[in-house]
Amino acid sequence: MTEADRLKILAFALRAIGAFSIFGFYPLTVLWPSGWVWHSGQSEYLVMIMALYATLGIFLIVAARSPKDHLSLISFAIWSSIVHGGVMAVQSLVELRHVHHLYGDVLVLFGAAAVLAYLCPQALMCRFASRSASPPNGRDAGG
Repeated sequence: MTEADRLKILAFALRAIGAFSIFGFYPLTVLWPSGWVWHSGQSEYLVMIMALYATLGIFLIVAARSPKDHLSLISFAIWSSIVHGGVMAVQSLVELRHVHHLYGDVLVLFGAAAVLAYLCPQALMCRFASRSASPPNGRDAGG
């Protein structure tokens, strides 16, 4: 796959995952609560988590315009999905009444992380320090 093809597919994946994050989450909580809702009845956490994922979805759609300029956001989407999915996977195995989440929201989070990681391996690298330690204007800090 060429770099140009990979970027086109990555842009599509960012839009698709973003749209799902905005519009797909709530319908699945209604249609398949055992795989998407962790508590019965209306829960404050559900509204909170939907708001977080809708916000992430909006930013993923924006990032699709120029993925290389948004590597840190893509990195966050990958790693937060792995961590969130991992925590839920452990909880599903510890509390077996939640086992349906392993092929519901857990699977979707791991799937989204895998797709983004495959299409954007640069985002897997956590580069917290960039360039040199010199000030942006190029002069020494001492004056």
